Amino acid sequence: MKNLFIDSLQNVLLRDLNKLESELLLYSEEASLWKVDKAIKNPAGNLCLHLCGNLQHYIGAVLGKFAYVRNRANEFAMRNVSRENLIKEIAFAKKAVTDTLPTLTEQQLQANYPEDVFGKPMTTLFFLVHLSAHLSYHLGQVNYHRRLIG
Repeated sequence: MKNLFIDSLQNVLLRDLNKLESELLLYSEEASLWKVDKAIKNPAGNLCLHLCGNLQHYIGAVLGKFAYVRNRANEFAMRNVSRENLIKEIAFAKKAVTDTLPTLTEQQLQANYPEDVFGKPMTTLFFLVHLSAHLSYHLGQVNYHRRLIG
């Protein structure tokens, strides 16, 4: 079960990270990645930084013991990061996924996630599913932002 789950989860995360990269490349102008309009408070650039920081922290640093220090506030405060650097962040997030997920044991998946995230215990398996859904949710926002602004 573990291999099937981990393989499936890794494939979905990588598929969505690849789609995030594709979305960024579809913007006609790099500056459009950072435009906001009316009720859109988080442009694609910030959503990308947030998604990559999220995966690098929760999968790479916490589970994989990567030397990554997250600054969540900057994920939403930074502006005008180049498209090239955003794509580099996506590559780092992919590496966190591919280098960490295959190392997880069945025992780790069934154990509580090692960091308090939502104020209550949850299994690592549950949290990994949440991370995948979180990526998918924000990927949809990036797609909408691109079609509206980009």
